[in-house]
Amino acid sequence: MSLTYWPELLLFMAAVLLVALYGLTVSGHFPIEHRAERLKSASGATLMWGTMTAAAIAGLIAVAFAWRLIPWYAAVIGGGGMLLFAPLLLQPLPDSFVNGRRGLVAFAGASALLAIAMWRIAG
Repeated sequence: MSLTYWPELLLFMAAVLLVALYGLTVSGHFPIEHRAERLKSASGATLMWGTMTAAAIAGLIAVAFAWRLIPWYAAVIGGGGMLLFAPLLLQPLPDSFVNGRRGLVAFAGASALLAIAMWRIAG
């Protein structure tokens, strides 16, 4: 049995991992009482909602990419594994990164870059 879809599967798994890491990071900012002071401002809210939009679009592109190019069973196993692995990967990161702007921008930006790559590959 030849697995010719390995590169696409690994790209999809990386995108799912980054979107899951973003989701875990942003969930720590809700409710508003748990946000850092810098994220309670208007610019902080704009940053948070903008990165949420970018990560959501990246997630949708990843799902569409997997739907077109990867067998469903491989996508379910690979994506599910990354969802289970995300909390373990986030745990050792410093709280200043996870609870601040850097974590939001880093995870949303990286997932957006992977989404652009997937868009070009599937194009």
